[in-house]
Amino acid sequence: MQNVNVLSILKYSFIVFPLAFAGIPIYLHAPDYYSTNLGIKIEIIGFALLLLRLIDAFLDPLIGYYSDKFYYFRDKFIYIGSMNLILGFWMIFHPIDENILLWFCLGVFICTFGFSLVIINIQAFGGLWNISSKKIVVVMTTREGIGLIGLLVASVTPPFLFMYYGDKNFHILSIILITIMLVSLIQFYFWYKNAEINKPKVAGDSIKYRKVFQNKRLKIFYLSYFLSSFAASIPATMIIFYVRDYLMAEKFLGLFLLIYFLSGALSMPLWKYFSRKYSTIHSWFFSMIFAFFSFIWAFFLEPNQIIGFFIICLMSGIAVGANLALPSAIIAEFITSNKYHDYASSYYSITNFLSKFSLAIASGFVLPILGFLGYEPGTIRNDYLLPLIYALFPCIILVISAFLLSKLLDKKSV
Repeated sequence: MQNVNVLSILKYSFIVFPLAFAGIPIYLHAPDYYSTNLGIKIEIIGFALLLLRLIDAFLDPLIGYYSDKFYYFRDKFIYIGSMNLILGFWMIFHPIDENILLWFCLGVFICTFGFSLVIINIQAFGGLWNISSKKIVVVMTTREGIGLIGLLVASVTPPFLFMYYGDKNFHILSIILITIMLVSLIQFYFWYKNAEINKPKVAGDSIKYRKVFQNKRLKIFYLSYFLSSFAASIPATMIIFYVRDYLMAEKFLGLFLLIYFLSGALSMPLWKYFSRKYSTIHSWFFSMIFAFFSFIWAFFLEPNQIIGFFIICLMSGIAVGANLALPSAIIAEFITSNKYHDYASSYYSITNFLSKFSLAIASGFVLPILGFLGYEPGTIRNDYLLPLIYALFPCIILVISAFLLSKLLDKKSV
């Protein structure tokens, strides 16, 4: 069993920074950019994203299967995926004059496929790293904390670049992403050279997904995880519209996101403490309850109540750190305790599938509904349409998710 230090954990974890850094522009800015600047109707973008994210989600189990089957290429998959992510990101924010929607769809597909290759195998390495069980939560919280910092930086960088470069801000952002990705790959290379990785006993065996879902507790966990991800995906899809067209606070959008993600990053030690004191699954349940009582107030805000939304971002951000780190830690503990190292990528591919499937359903559900109800991005809505979908509906789903997870609280793990 390998003794690890802070530097080795950082070398392993740093690659999630550019992954997270790319996520905010793709999922928040790109739909708004293509609808307001390029004239594509929001419902068309919604349906396109639904299809793309469903394809992306259903590819994850295949990526997990082949990553386990050809485990000796796992590091190569990360390099290939990184190049795909960079290429797709560049395409999204450098649209061509003709066939704009087709170009957008192709760019999103290449980018998200690359993201999947990287994240599934990085998560698998976390579960396969031959370290003590006490270090697992430390590694997961560190990794997700760095991811949150990536989200934090990405949330303020586009508006900051716009101040200096105008419409070229996403061009500069693409160059920054390429630079950070190359640095992270160098760090990953040196980590991989020195890391002790558990090897599969029988190469080429594939996980039997029917067997996974015969485990009742794991099935409940995955269902709860899906609903929790769905609840988080709706406001993530809508925040630009809610802030700009309901709160009328567009100039504060970067600060809202900064407070939210900074709060999540700073709360990581808190959730690590709770995980050690109460277990990871109990801590995740506590975070859901906290998320509900901190976010539900977004439904009751009136336009221009800026301070109120700052408080909501601060408090609800505390819970996001747990939602990112603890499910991964729960899976890692499950793999270790049951000696399922052969199937690490496959188990993480399920969580990635559920996360992406929830995001697909959220964008495919929310954006067309908004379009059919007469909403046009950039127009003020003083009624309760945006608060209802942005805040109340996700909170109801979160309550259902917490109720399901409560059925697993009789033990300290899945």
